[in-house]
Amino acid sequence: MIGVFGAGIVGTKVVETLVVDSQTKILVHDLNKTTANRLASRLGEKHRVVSVANKNDLNTASIVVLAGPPPHATIAREFIEKNISVVSVSDDVSDCTNLLALDSLAKNHGVTLVVGAASSPGMSGLLARSMSKSFDAVDEVHVALHGTGGPACARQHHRALSGQSVGWHEGEWIRRPGGSGRELCWFPEPVGAYDCYRGELPDPLLIKRAFPELDRVTARVSATRRDRVFARMPQLIPPQAEGGMGGLRVEVRGFRDGQRWVEVIGVVERVGQVAGAVGGCVAKNLNQTDTKPVGATVLGEQALPNEKILHDVIHSGVQAHAFVRA
Repeated sequence: MIGVFGAGIVGTKVVETLVVDSQTKILVHDLNKTTANRLASRLGEKHRVVSVANKNDLNTASIVVLAGPPPHATIAREFIEKNISVVSVSDDVSDCTNLLALDSLAKNHGVTLVVGAASSPGMSGLLARSMSKSFDAVDEVHVALHGTGGPACARQHHRALSGQSVGWHEGEWIRRPGGSGRELCWFPEPVGAYDCYRGELPDPLLIKRAFPELDRVTARVSATRRDRVFARMPQLIPPQAEGGMGGLRVEVRGFRDGQRWVEVIGVVERVGQVAGAVGGCVAKNLNQTDTKPVGATVLGEQALPNEKILHDVIHSGVQAHAFVRA
């Protein structure tokens, strides 16, 4: 049995991903009961495995996907202490750090805690691991994100430009102001090229954990001039229910056959849809295997079936595009 905590844009996609080719019972909980009932009613017409649950009902699940807005660390601790594995889609730096700090607790209870199972982070780690297999050695990973998912994601994007960017550079963590370091990044069409800036994103922390050998890891987010000007002010315009078409760009650098080599893969899809597909596929794979990693882990780490998860995400409709040299 799998529980889904949150029935918004991301949570809806998690449930839609789980019900495909699955007979596992799915419990959906949301603070807004109307939202949860609407989702269960829509999918219940075809899939009888989806039902609405209160928070206590989720304690009967073997895995719970935290698909609501962060922070997730406190609720994750509650489930772990009840011997329930947790998959978190949080994209907040502080929250991801706090979730990773639950590693010892998860090991003591013999459960799995997957941190950052979203688009960025999450899909970025899966793509980096997939591309690394074509290298003899990798030493750099650079991530760029365009677009937002639901309202919580839009608020996080706003905060990311006003916070402190974290990056790994030649053996040490460095901090730079969010909104600095402009770089023109090309995403697959129809997104195209956007100016991207340093942001308070958790990708460097999680990707470095998955690839200890890396010398450099950075993450940037697209932003307009207006985004940068108003980033340090309260968000004046309410976020839309779901952002438009988004993009993810992952660049891996290293060596192949003794020569310097670079590969880039991009994804174009609504950010919330990618996050939900990744979170759902992670939960589905954990539910189907008896050899789950114990403790806190991130996508891209060798302990997870990254290749199978990525295959399932792409099979769910998320397309990856490789940049081809002229």
